[in-house]
Amino acid sequence: MTIEEVRSGDSLQLNIGGKIDAISAPELQNEVLKAFQKSRNVILNFSDVSYISSAGLRALLIGQKTAGSKGGKFLVINCNDSVKDILRVTGLDKVLTVQ
Repeated sequence: MTIEEVRSGDSLQLNIGGKIDAISAPELQNEVLKAFQKSRNVILNFSDVSYISSAGLRALLIGQKTAGSKGGKFLVINCNDSVKDILRVTGLDKVLTVQ
């Protein structure tokens, strides 16, 4: 998994690449939490994410909870169809803001 940080106005965007699995999910979680220390609004660009496991979904939930506690926004953008299906089947598409 790769993570590239890009400042975009009042938001911080993390461009994620590769697979988010049990091995890489803790790194994603740490990067999301670090991003919220720098900005109230965090965007995860999933255009290069091919797979997300339940551990990765947990990292997304922690991001959403952190955004709520800081009065900020947490967006997941550019998901491919398989990642969208995982979010839909688990119901997380109702909890997260997915664009």
